[in-house]
Order: sequence, then structure tokens, then C-alpha cells
Amino acid sequence: MSPRLQFAVQAAYEAGRGTLAQFSSGIGFERKADDSPVTIADREAEAKLRKAIGETYPGDSILGEEEGLTGASSARWVLDPIDGTKSFICGVPLYGTLVAYEEDSETQLGVAYFPALDEMVYAERGKGCFWNGRACRVSAKVRIADAVLCTGSHASLRKTGRLEAVVGLGERAIATRGWCDAYAHALVATGRIEAMIDPVLSYWDIAAPKMIVTEAGGRFTDFKGNDNPTSEGLSSNGWLHHDLLEAFGERSQG
Repeated sequence: MSPRLQFAVQAAYEAGRGTLAQFSSGIGFERKADDSPVTIADREAEAKLRKAIGETYPGDSILGEEEGLTGASSARWVLDPIDGTKSFICGVPLYGTLVAYEEDSETQLGVAYFPALDEMVYAERGKGCFWNGRACRVSAKVRIADAVLCTGSHASLRKTGRLEAVVGLGERAIATRGWCDAYAHALVATGRIEAMIDPVLSYWDIAAPKMIVTEAGGRFTDFKGNDNPTSEGLSSNGWLHHDLLEAFGERSQG
């Protein structure tokens, strides 16, 4: 584990653990400009991450969900202090703290810590993926009929024109579930499910999970099969990816 990954794991752990003081507490929230909720816990966790980065890597830039972009360095941290704020507000433990690090726009490492479950999943470019300190891999299932699929919200699927395809996939799969944002991508990486269908994302939602899934042997693309998604995500164990893309009928030609 490189020094930067060691730092990222510790920073995500400390920021994530800090959110537990307000988890299942009936915490209130505000609405941001895009109508998504934000809590004081989101803001405090990002502030804690930014402080840690500033003290250890003061020259690096930071892109975070709550405070935007600071700095102009090509060495950049990407932060989502609470991925799954709606779950956090509801007292559902499937929320996470995401930390990624990039050099020249290429992600080098990704960390996803799920405080209420005390699960840590992390990966570094070319060095594999680890779940609570042990190497992990995606599942080896090769048929949709044997797969468990996770999805984003039905409203998002409908708005993006993908709900019908998901219903069709669900009729072929063992089960479809809505196990929440980054946690579902972590389930793919650790071999517990086969795919996560995530129709609407921001970049801070993508950076860490994409590194984690790909280093675990899976694929993380947009719905056209492009490997550098910025606003949507389809992750799988790789074996099923072609079938999933075919189901959505959006693959790039050529």
C-alpha cells in the first residue's frame, strides 16, 4: 500500500466515523440548488477531509461535492463526504465516504468507507482491490439468469428512459434490488452482486467506485460502453457487461 493510499484510507475512516455521531439521530437537512439534500454531517465530513489533505499534501487540488474545486494542481483529490445522504437521513446504514486521487486526470486510487457497517473497500491502480484488508474479486457469473442486479431510483431510470430495460433485466435475473449508490458498486467489486445500474451521477460519485470495481476485475462504463463516464455509471463483473449494454441499446457504434 502506497503512502497516499494509506493516507486516503485513514482520512476516509476518520471522516466517516465522524458522521456516526449524527446518524440515526433525526438530523435535519437543507436542499441544495439541484434539490438534493445536504446535512451538517456532509459538510463537516468534507471539511475534515480537506483539512487532512491540506496538512499532508498542501499543493494538491481538491474537488468535493460540498465545496467544489479548490486549487489548480494536476494532482487532485475527489471527495464525496457522504455518498447516500438520503440513506443517511433515513437511518439506513448503506451510505459511504468516498475518496479518490488523480494525477493528470487519471485516477490512481479509490477508497469507499461505509461507517455504519464498518466496511472498507479500497484499490490502487495495478494493485488490485481489497475489502477490509483482504483481496477481493468480482463474481464469476456469466448469465443474467444467475445474477443479482442493483439499480438507482426508479424516478431516475424513468427520466433517463431506462426503466423499461431494467424491468426486462429484472424479469431475467434472480433479483433486482436498490441497495444504494456507492455501496452497490462495492457489492459488485466484492463479488456479492453482479451489476449496479446507476443512471444519474456526479463525478465525485464515480471516481472512487470506478477504480474499485475495475481493480477487482470488473467494468465500469457509461450506458454506451465508454470507459470514462462522468454523469452515469454501469458497473458489472465484466462477464455480463455486454448483455447489459445490449439491453439498454445505447452502445456506441464503431
